Amino acid sequence: MFGPKETLRVGMIGCGGNARGHAKRLLGLDDVEIVGFCDPAQEAVAAMCEVDKRLPAVPAFADYRDMLRDVQMDAVEISTPHTLHYEQIMAGLDAGLHVLTEKPMVCTVEDAEAVVEKVRETGLVAGVSYQRHGLAPYCYCREAITSGVLGNCHFISCWQSQNWYRSQVGKGTWRSQMKWSGGGQLNDSGSHLLDIVLWMTGLKPVEVFSYQDNMASEVDILSAIAVKFENGALCNFSVVGHAVNFYEEIALFCEEATLAIVGQEVWRWEDETKQVVSGDDLGRTRDPDSNFIGALRGQEEIQASPEDGLEVIRLSEAVWESAATGQPAIIRY
Repeated sequence: MFGPKETLRVGMIGCGGNARGHAKRLLGLDDVEIVGFCDPAQEAVAAMCEVDKRLPAVPAFADYRDMLRDVQMDAVEISTPHTLHYEQIMAGLDAGLHVLTEKPMVCTVEDAEAVVEKVRETGLVAGVSYQRHGLAPYCYCREAITSGVLGNCHFISCWQSQNWYRSQVGKGTWRSQMKWSGGGQLNDSGSHLLDIVLWMTGLKPVEVFSYQDNMASEVDILSAIAVKFENGALCNFSVVGHAVNFYEEIALFCEEATLAIVGQEVWRWEDETKQVVSGDDLGRTRDPDSNFIGALRGQEEIQASPEDGLEVIRLSEAVWESAATGQPAIIRY
């Protein structure tokens, strides 16, 4: 691990809008330097140079392999099309670098298992940018459920809507192309929804039945998903990729209380009276970049682990299988 004042050298694989957000957060931290970045699109590289006055002097590459070879780094952050994550994560680990990757971690269970094993073998720090793990409402619900004071969680209902079809399929972005995205809304924003439910509850899915509609595109747009967990709990996920707005709600029904996450608030019922716990009152927020650097310094645990990434793609694969076959998909571990 690195000392509290030791400078950490980070390389950026990908220079798109998401990567530039990561770069801004990294450069806002003490004793962190971006020492290289890469993207095959020259306009993305140029946009990265505009993020901070220090970046135009940093070496830029078209190919991440050149950066791994030519730049001395301690870690890399990956923000590229989904299907590229696996080879880039493994290349970073092979180079002895700590890795933070955007979600989804990878696009198949086989690849996810290989990443988990590689991280265990190397002892390097690896994380996934599921930022909800550091947001107060979700941390509050996880702590309440896993403490056991609420009894068993026996039903979850959640949904997410987004103007994804028009913004991605309508504009022909890489997210709308299977070879780059590995899946549609479910593998993109929907990945956050699957992840956070699994993380908050600790429940293990064993059977899935789903319907999906691609709306004449290459990738899934609408998903209606029913899940049965190992303890008998049930869940429905609604991922609505063709809507006019972004909106998300999660309700968790436990034996002793009901919890609902609405925006930055948690609504809690222990009888018919609703208690509202605001995000301001909870007062805990930790972004993935700060957490990653803190983990490298030995100050905290990584918020979203490769094992979390594995569980998300395990459930996602079952959703796609059930939608394709019209039959329930059994999840085997």
